[in-house]
Amino acid sequence: MQLSLLLVYALSVFMLIITPGPVVALVVNTSLVAGPRRALLTALGTNWASLVLVMVAALILSGTLAVSATLLNWISLAGCVFIGHIALHGLMHSSAAAPAQAAPAKTRSSGLITGFLVGISNPKDILFFVSFFPQFINVTSSFKGSIALLALVWIVIDLSILTAYIFLMRHAFALKYQRKIARASSFTLLLVAVGGAIYSGWILFN
Repeated sequence: MQLSLLLVYALSVFMLIITPGPVVALVVNTSLVAGPRRALLTALGTNWASLVLVMVAALILSGTLAVSATLLNWISLAGCVFIGHIALHGLMHSSAAAPAQAAPAKTRSSGLITGFLVGISNPKDILFFVSFFPQFINVTSSFKGSIALLALVWIVIDLSILTAYIFLMRHAFALKYQRKIARASSFTLLLVAVGGAIYSGWILFN
């Protein structure tokens, strides 16, 4: 195992994931509105989606699978609609947001599904993994071993950062500005949805 290469990979992944994006916005919003337990389930859902995307990328890299760019764009467009729905729902309720209280069991479990759907809603991440992983594929002498290790490191770092965001939102400062942060995270999701829909639609219909 090449530890120096693994360290560079881990640092790269950390810098990529810690930058706020749709997943971070979703987890932050969920933590404020529905509480840390559902937010953690949402984070687990996004990691589940990441594993699926990594597996697909691995199949492409091994030459086992070919994926249509048109199909990816259609799935991405559908994902943007779903993210937009979540964003609008969050914006409508953020003005009335109260400190998170215990959510019903059904609501908590739905966080896992919501996290997965948001995580999987941008299948173009497959192309990212396809272009990113080859730079570090020699971290072990085995292709399968390298993919497994790279995926494991990604999941550990991703889940750790999202968990940190969740508990940060329980800080007194975050609770004080709960409504503003919830509104900002929902607006971020809306921007991602609109931008992604325009991009995917432009490619599909031009």
